Amino acid sequence: MEGFKAFLMRGNVIDLAVAVVIGAAFTAVVNSIVKGLINPIVGAFGTKDLEKYRSCLEAPCETNAAGDVIHGIPILWGSVLSAVLTFLITAAVVYFLMVLPMSRYLARKAAKEEKAEEEQAVAEAEEILLLRQIRDELVAQRGAAVDGGGSGSSA
Repeated sequence: MEGFKAFLMRGNVIDLAVAVVIGAAFTAVVNSIVKGLINPIVGAFGTKDLEKYRSCLEAPCETNAAGDVIHGIPILWGSVLSAVLTFLITAAVVYFLMVLPMSRYLARKAAKEEKAEEEQAVAEAEEILLLRQIRDELVAQRGAAVDGGGSGSSA
């Protein structure tokens, strides 16, 4: 039970739940765009409802008042077209309003981090060079003190 509680309390589960709720609301918006905007535009060339576009594989196709097929094999290509349009609109909105801005943001963030790392590397290289110069100077001073002090005491 403790593991299940830990699973539920992780941020991924909450993020997923939020995504599902937003996705459901977003689907309603896209469906209303297809039914309220796309279907009337298509309706200018034929029927107002894409779902009514169909062909008959085995003629004659007959339906009753409820729309159930009584005879024939209808191919409901209008409903497939409606679903494809809904998918394309959804994919376009998700890409242009969510994926593209996020990838641009992440690219800018990565560029800033890379620049900061390069500046840090340059600063470290300069610091190492300075430390080497200090070391060499100390070695040179120590060597001069040993040479100068050693010759004075032996004479």
